[in-house]
Amino acid sequence: MKFLDEYRDAEFAQKFAREIHRVTTRPWNIMEVCGGQTHAIVKFGIDELLPKQIGLIHGPGCPVCVTPLEVIDKALEIAARPDVILTSFGDMLRVPGSTTDLLSVKAGGGDVRIVYSPLDAVKIAEQNPAKEVVFFGVGFETTAPATAMAVYQAAQKGLKNFSMLISHVLVPPAIEALMSSPDCKVHAFLAAGHVCTVMGYEEYFPLVRKYRVPIVVTGFEPLDILHGILLTVQQLESGRAEVENQYVRSVRREGNQPAQDLIKKVFEVVPRKWRGIGEIPQSGLGLAAEYAAFDADKKFGLTEHRVDEPTDCIAGLILQGHKKPHECPAFGTICTPEHPLGATMVSSEGACAAYYRYRRHDAPELAEAK
Repeated sequence: MKFLDEYRDAEFAQKFAREIHRVTTRPWNIMEVCGGQTHAIVKFGIDELLPKQIGLIHGPGCPVCVTPLEVIDKALEIAARPDVILTSFGDMLRVPGSTTDLLSVKAGGGDVRIVYSPLDAVKIAEQNPAKEVVFFGVGFETTAPATAMAVYQAAQKGLKNFSMLISHVLVPPAIEALMSSPDCKVHAFLAAGHVCTVMGYEEYFPLVRKYRVPIVVTGFEPLDILHGILLTVQQLESGRAEVENQYVRSVRREGNQPAQDLIKKVFEVVPRKWRGIGEIPQSGLGLAAEYAAFDADKKFGLTEHRVDEPTDCIAGLILQGHKKPHECPAFGTICTPEHPLGATMVSSEGACAAYYRYRRHDAPELAEAK
């Protein structure tokens, strides 16, 4: 397919790689924020084209992976009720909670359905007025407009049997949390192109000014990522720290204003716990007061509870970029896609799943932070 092949051209990839080698004189660690970028890097061997001084760190860019155990347990509790139809994207069904997963609840008789859009869940609620229909809303800013539209339409239709279990998270506060950590080894970030397609990249300018760390908005194909890395290294080598947009074919500085307006109408910014990381202030979206009737937490009287992460799983260290998947003792042994210990092995964007599928050998160590 031409629209893919032109961004996977091996000759152009080698040209980018040679230029990255030419301009690189010092060790640099670059974090790709999005799990889709991680999968492309591992699948196409992009990191193996780079000079040894460049270390790629896989960030917390998988919304399924950072959904906390407590929220998954809430979904399990709701799904087990006989009067409920729980709807979700397919990658959530096998994410382990503290005791089981949604696929097991479905196998045990729970009405758990895979949908391809939150708007499908609204239709199911219209078609099943005697049932409570809940959509498990997980994602970054990329999917938030569709979730917001589902809530907005449910309100317009006057649906009383529809609600949302929300675990939407925001990227810029997560980047700031990583940069403010005393253990941070990241010199620059590749920002997620799809998030910026919706939100633009105005929010990154204050972060760049505050932390003097380059942020390059980057796409997902091999040439996108190599180009993003080149732009990042050129900044680092010249002592610059700027926001740049590699993904110009999709991203504008101001983003998609109608989508942003809908998000602001339906949601409010709230603190959010990230699995394996902890609570990050102002890093999540919750339903605004006007739409509180669609909040599944309130509708089902769900209580907050703390759940400890499995001791055999180091997903938290992987999500923070401190470890690579192959450095986990459980990787590929007691933790596999068929029997996962954590979400990073289950999700289609999880770093562990990428390494398991495409690579099971040692990766380069991180460059020393300067």
